[in-house]
Amino acid sequence: MWRIIFIALILFFENFSAQNLEEQADSIVTKYNIPEMAFAVVTKDTILVQKVRGHHRITEKKGKSNASFEDLFHLGSNTKAITGFISAYLVEQGKIKWKTKFFDLFPKLKKSSNIKYHSITLEDLLCHRANVQPFTSGEEYSKLPKFKGTKQQKRTKFGEYVLTLSPIENKNTYNYSNAGYSIAAMMLEKVSGKSWEQLVEEVLKTKLGINFRLGWPSRNAQNQPLGHWLEDGKQVEVLPNVDYDLSLAEPAGDLSMNIYNYSKFIQLNIQGLSGERNILTPETYQYLHTSKKDYSIGWGNYQDKIQEISDHSGSDGTFFSYAQIDRKKHLGYIILVNSGTVEAQKGVFEMLDLLKRKYK
Repeated sequence: MWRIIFIALILFFENFSAQNLEEQADSIVTKYNIPEMAFAVVTKDTILVQKVRGHHRITEKKGKSNASFEDLFHLGSNTKAITGFISAYLVEQGKIKWKTKFFDLFPKLKKSSNIKYHSITLEDLLCHRANVQPFTSGEEYSKLPKFKGTKQQKRTKFGEYVLTLSPIENKNTYNYSNAGYSIAAMMLEKVSGKSWEQLVEEVLKTKLGINFRLGWPSRNAQNQPLGHWLEDGKQVEVLPNVDYDLSLAEPAGDLSMNIYNYSKFIQLNIQGLSGERNILTPETYQYLHTSKKDYSIGWGNYQDKIQEISDHSGSDGTFFSYAQIDRKKHLGYIILVNSGTVEAQKGVFEMLDLLKRKYK
């Protein structure tokens, strides 16, 4: 009898705690004017919490929530960890090495490229040590020549063009570049004989059962969240037909996932960092996360005497994503929102603080 009562009490308090967390999340969504938020805390094999709150559009906020676990969120630059992951898969398959030089694969491009890039490697590009121009702003893309062909062909022309430009010259540990990931993708495509899009399909969907979508969630799909940005100081919905094309930097930042599938990807990384083998070896996961100080391969790398953290944020200005892995505690924290505003980003990090206090 007492055992039944004890179990009932545990279930009551767990349910109360979950409800309390949802109320706190709703409070953050309201405080920072976030249309929709998805969040999760995961271990290598367990989902400790996974919730979706809010609305697809800011104009729906007065109505009943239409948030769903099927809702996709644009990952932005958190796509970089996935391109790094695919690179690691090809390295383990013997198709390429981290130290493979770009111009060993593309010798005909060497003459037309800036001499300061002649020794750059796959690893340099993925760790932002190649010092290629960033292409993180719309202004940079607006000055590009018009490239023709398929997405892959245009991306290749973009990479070739970037390599003719002067490098960034400073004393920074690394120089963040979306263009560097497009150039890295050229290398992966060369050694595999497949486009980057085909590689993502093969590795994520076919081998791992992780579903995704290229581009914004609401493009070519109904009943999905819209992104939001500011216009004249007011947060507005960004309709899917807006002229906004990220395909040149797709390997750097143009995948969308729902919280369930993105959690699966984070769990794979936690498994590897815990010493378990899955599609990649534990040694490869360590390399992805810790091979370089400050920024490794698709992951920020922070460590001191107390903690070891891998993290990354991503935004195309309309969504914002954040993922953090505590490498000592083997915990993953994920927060996705369909707004790219500064206020929404503040809300994400307030939610992170809440999750880290609750799940530690």
